Amino acid sequence: MRSGRYESSESSNVGTAITFLLIGLGAGALAGLLLAPKSGKQLRRDLQRGYEDAKDTIGDWADEAKDRVREAGDAVRDAASRGIDLAADIAGDLRETAKENVEPIRRAIKRS
Repeated sequence: MRSGRYESSESSNVGTAITFLLIGLGAGALAGLLLAPKSGKQLRRDLQRGYEDAKDTIGDWADEAKDRVREAGDAVRDAASRGIDLAADIAGDLRETAKENVEPIRRAIKRS
């Protein structure tokens, strides 16, 4: 267990801020709905609509994130494929260059 000063990591600050923002927005919206002068039936209908809207929005965000991940995966696969092709071309060129440079040396050794 560590004791002393609290040190937060930079990466967790953004996630924590967004989490607290969403919690605050949800609590404020719920308080506003509960304190508004509406009948129970109307309040339940409004809560259901809000839930469905939030669910749809989150679903849209998830679909968009999936699409972006797929696109990034495709880009990585394309880059890897190009890298493999380039490496194969370079390896072939190096073999040819090595053969061209080694052959005169081989002939000179055989003559001596």
